[in-house]
Amino acid sequence: MSETSDTVRVLAQLKSEAGDVLGAPFDLPLDITPEKLQLVCHALLEKEETTPFAFFVNEREIVSSLQDVVEKEKLSTEQVLDIVYQPQAVFKVRAVTRCTSTIEGHSEAVIAVAFSPSGRFLASGSGDTTVRFWDIYTETPKHTCKGHSHWILALAWAPDGRKLASGCKNAQICLWDPATGKQMGKMLTGHKQWITYLSWEPLHSNPECRHLASASKDGTVRIWDVVLGRTLINLTGHLQSVTCVKWGGEGLLYTASQDRTIKVWRAEDGVLCRTLQGHGHWVNTMALSTDYAIRTGAYDPAKASIVHKDTSEPAEELKKKSMERYNSAKGTGPERLVSGSDDFTLFLWQPSIDKKSLARMTGHMALINEVCFSPDARLIASASFDKSVKLWDGKTGKYLTSLRGHVNAVYQVAWSADSRLLVSGSSDSTLKVWDVRSQKLTVDLPGHADEVFAVDWSPDGQRVASGGRDRVLKIWRT
Repeated sequence: MSETSDTVRVLAQLKSEAGDVLGAPFDLPLDITPEKLQLVCHALLEKEETTPFAFFVNEREIVSSLQDVVEKEKLSTEQVLDIVYQPQAVFKVRAVTRCTSTIEGHSEAVIAVAFSPSGRFLASGSGDTTVRFWDIYTETPKHTCKGHSHWILALAWAPDGRKLASGCKNAQICLWDPATGKQMGKMLTGHKQWITYLSWEPLHSNPECRHLASASKDGTVRIWDVVLGRTLINLTGHLQSVTCVKWGGEGLLYTASQDRTIKVWRAEDGVLCRTLQGHGHWVNTMALSTDYAIRTGAYDPAKASIVHKDTSEPAEELKKKSMERYNSAKGTGPERLVSGSDDFTLFLWQPSIDKKSLARMTGHMALINEVCFSPDARLIASASFDKSVKLWDGKTGKYLTSLRGHVNAVYQVAWSADSRLLVSGSSDSTLKVWDVRSQKLTVDLPGHADEVFAVDWSPDGQRVASGGRDRVLKIWRT
């Protein structure tokens, strides 16, 4: 075997993720590396640009050579091997490794942390009833926004990055201008109990960013016109607290509730389209496959610069750009939704077309606190009270791996813009950065004095911000 091993060849067929065949089957040496496959792929695609690709056989990635995968999967070299190529992000985000600032300011626990769509602004909400904006360059407090009279439970940036909405335990919603720290318009009141989640209409649906959806403990979801300061539609139908609301890119609203259901509504007139059933306990969290594209709007992380350039493009141009980004994130099929629950399971749905789930994802040993699609929508990460973060296939819901290392409940996860890294914040007071490809811990980030409630990775990839019970905001850099 040793004399002939260098000449063993196989017939291979390159295919795209969608299953489109690239060229005819061709002859390859078995010891071909991903780098060589890359050259073959580029030649067949006849593209000038150097998009990096990852290659898979039987859903196993070719890391060192094709031979390894063939041996591990026990594949026959007599038949044509299907090699699937997946384009990767053109840019690379480096893992954060150190805490550059620990900024005091809040006098109670930090409950929510959020970067603006371009990463230019950073906001946090706290149990001390204030929303604060932080200067990301000098890493100092910038504005303190007073207006709420109870804990801030939810924050949401408008996709154009020009305003921030905050919801509190007193059922009030305020809007803030990040440049001045002043309140915009009047307080939005109408809910009977506290606000659990806020979601803006996507930029490609409405470049004015004037519609906001809010979910509440009172079992209703309201759609607001933030310019007029009034409720446009009140969605009633859930029997218990609504835990999460997501405004999809196809004109639908998705709401998850403690009544164990997920409801799909038409945003323009509030008509209930379908109810998704399957969970056996409260539904805590949801994520859309297009979340990242909707969150970042017209901003493309691939064009990130160290110092932000303030652009004042016309609304139509922004709409066009965000529409392109949304369509490329969505791909050929409809949006996918993943939901996580207190029943320890996740469900994967295609809510715009079907009320039956695509997959029921089991494996967690405790309730699921947060679930998140990677920016390229190929992976799903779920954070649970069983101390693990699990990774799943974003298209099929197939279980991939568990990331273990935390010694207490994991509260939140955030992806880097290139989908190669993941950061998790836990009740054990640490953040951990994971490499998705090797499925290993990259960096352990201790530093907080108590539980870490909130974590976010800026869309430009340069910073991670975290906050928790120790009342400080930490900024982590590479």
